[in-house]
Amino acid sequence: MSVYDKLKELNITLPPVATPAAAYVPFVRTGNLVFLSGHIAKKDGKAWVGKLGQTMQTEEGKAAARAIAIDLLGTLHAAVGDLNSITRIVKVMSLVNSSLDFTEQHLVTNGASDLLGEVFGARGAHARSAFGVAQNPMGACVEIELIAEVG
Repeated sequence: MSVYDKLKELNITLPPVATPAAAYVPFVRTGNLVFLSGHIAKKDGKAWVGKLGQTMQTEEGKAAARAIAIDLLGTLHAAVGDLNSITRIVKVMSLVNSSLDFTEQHLVTNGASDLLGEVFGARGAHARSAFGVAQNPMGACVEIELIAEVG
């Protein structure tokens, strides 16, 4: 099944690439690798603000991470032109805005990882890091960056 057929089945429409909020580019392609800059969680077009373990719980954070994965797919599509050319999602790094005692960053990040697996199948299995951080830009609850390989 094509990646786009799977997205349609999941009722996902890819968003356009967001304009960077600072001095960086949304992606860099070098050789067969594409590095996507960090994408923050958004809700209703604005930063999805919150701190896991304080104002948000794991399931809401997981939904935010899934929303970021959709935005990442939109940027990846813009970077490569055809998501079917992705041979592997190589690495995901997640920064979860967390209280000091919150320890479920890995579960929050599953929101993105699970979607990438659904969309790409075995090609979506990736290495990953999930960190708890004191704050993200604009107070966003989660920020995620991604590295992919293109065939």
